[in-house]
Amino acid sequence: MKPAPFAYHVPRSLDDALRQLASLDNAKILAGGQSLVAMMNFRVVTPDHLIDINSVEGLSGITVEDGRLRIGAATRQRDLEFSTEIAWHCPLMRAAVLLVGHRQTRNRGTIGGSLAHADPSAELPNVCAAHDARIEIHGPDGVRTVPFAAFNRTFMTTAVEADEILTAVEIDLWAPGHGYSFHEFARRHGDFAIVGVAALLDVDDGHRVTRASLSLCGVDAMPRRLPAVESALIGRVLDDGTIDDVADMAGDLETIEDHHASKSYRQHLARILSGRALREANARACLQKARAAS
Repeated sequence: MKPAPFAYHVPRSLDDALRQLASLDNAKILAGGQSLVAMMNFRVVTPDHLIDINSVEGLSGITVEDGRLRIGAATRQRDLEFSTEIAWHCPLMRAAVLLVGHRQTRNRGTIGGSLAHADPSAELPNVCAAHDARIEIHGPDGVRTVPFAAFNRTFMTTAVEADEILTAVEIDLWAPGHGYSFHEFARRHGDFAIVGVAALLDVDDGHRVTRASLSLCGVDAMPRRLPAVESALIGRVLDDGTIDDVADMAGDLETIEDHHASKSYRQHLARILSGRALREANARACLQKARAAS
């Protein structure tokens, strides 16, 4: 199938893009196009205008400064995959991006596009949820920053208004040597996850958990953090029994049900994948502590 007819616009600055977005009826922003174009081909969305922001300067790039990671919204997923800054400072994101689509889609897809599209099974939004990211949004009234916990409003709907553009993602980095893991189950390689789990752990010299983050995708209309599970991890040395206990808590959450999987199957996956992610994150954190002490 082919998309319905549309007019194509190529602004050269962010101000131009915002002016076009405000003045054109039924307009959509085009960055990587890996989600939008497919939806247009199936006539799920039929914009009258496409505003291509690939020529707008300053919307891409990866920087680390003062313990903070900043990623421009137009940064390609391939750049995240091969960035030494991402691999060193935010390894959870690199682990997740390797599960996003295929090499060909990562060559074009952008982090901002993934966040704005807000598919509940997508990996990169789940990483942002785990890291308590902040989303920078530009609009006619200037720039505003939205905590990721308030960014997703409901199914595939975000805090970005019709006359606004998502411009950057900011993450406060965890300490070097933290444990991380991203596990998911999909029907085929490159598919969206039926359930995905992002885990982050910090441990002390005695391998007791001092900080924890656990976030799931595919179980609800948006990524879901599990604060009760995180609290249950704090202060504990994670052996197999402890991890099984907290993974059971993850399996007790209420989930969506659709033609891809039943509620009970998603709950089963949440339990199994949470256990795997926590084991791997804990092993990495403890190994880094042992290396630092030697």
